[in-house]
Amino acid sequence: MNLRKLLYSAFVVTLSLGVTACGDDELGETIFPEVDESLDPNSYSFQLDSFLKRDYLIPYNLDFCYKMEDVGTDMNYNLVPATYDASIDLAVLTKYLWFEVYDKEVGIEFLRAYGPRMIHLIGSPAFNPVNGTMILGLAEGGIKVSLYRVNYIDPTSAEQLNEFYLKTMHHEFAHILHQTKTYPVEFKNISNAIYDPMGWQNRQDAYVNSMGCVTAYGSSQEREDFAEVIANYITKTDEQWEEVMYHAGRNFEVVGQDNYGNPVYSDENEAIQDDEGGLADNIDGAAVINQKVQIARSWFRDAWGLDLDSLRAEVQRRQSNINIDSLRNVVLSIQKPVVNE
Repeated sequence: MNLRKLLYSAFVVTLSLGVTACGDDELGETIFPEVDESLDPNSYSFQLDSFLKRDYLIPYNLDFCYKMEDVGTDMNYNLVPATYDASIDLAVLTKYLWFEVYDKEVGIEFLRAYGPRMIHLIGSPAFNPVNGTMILGLAEGGIKVSLYRVNYIDPTSAEQLNEFYLKTMHHEFAHILHQTKTYPVEFKNISNAIYDPMGWQNRQDAYVNSMGCVTAYGSSQEREDFAEVIANYITKTDEQWEEVMYHAGRNFEVVGQDNYGNPVYSDENEAIQDDEGGLADNIDGAAVINQKVQIARSWFRDAWGLDLDSLRAEVQRRQSNINIDSLRNVVLSIQKPVVNE
């Protein structure tokens, strides 16, 4: 229930027009609709609203909010709402590629207990004016996950879905989980020397792979690194993960700057070695990434009773078998009830 409805329900104004008491008088016809306004059969959005109530609100106690609420957004950004069609696509894909995966692996009670209470869709991206980066998602206090750029969704591209939405969902959910049960302390000491919260956006993924981080954003700080390890390991295909590990063994190093102050890296075709034939940055990136994955794997098992590799396998199976028309039909086949006039 939103704030307006809450206040309206809690505050009733009675106008006295010569009537001082109700007594036992029969009540006339109600002025309030007999159908929940969110499920108004005459509403254009009835099918999606019904799906969200049936498949999210009732089983998970989750409000899947696609009608953007300004009070729930950062007013520092110029944002637009998600379109109805894009909201349908992301709603059914989120259920298929996230919620049903966890339900299958560990049971529906898991997301009932630990899942977010709200998913808020925003149609446009949000750009950070300080560093020019694009915000794809936010997790707020383990309660709310906001997803941006919804109006640009391409449901036919698993790679795009992962890059802009599903990877973000798994990343933000990892934050929710580790805010409940913190990740092992040994993770904190692996890459402390290379984190850069202010300049990570100027790094290339290949370069940070060689330092033991799976993405440039993961090289910003420890908790983002942990969430990025989980999200990327779950969503990247075998080929994409092999590419990460390939770059992790290349041992790039910064050899200068371009005209815009961005770092220039060593020749990607040659692994850089020091004078004694060792690694130029003294980091075995592949070994470090494998160590981080193993920590995440053990944490999922010991803290949550989840098999990270089984979870990944189920995500991979589903994202290689997306039938968007069939998923959309789950919403579009919902019949509007006949309302007597």
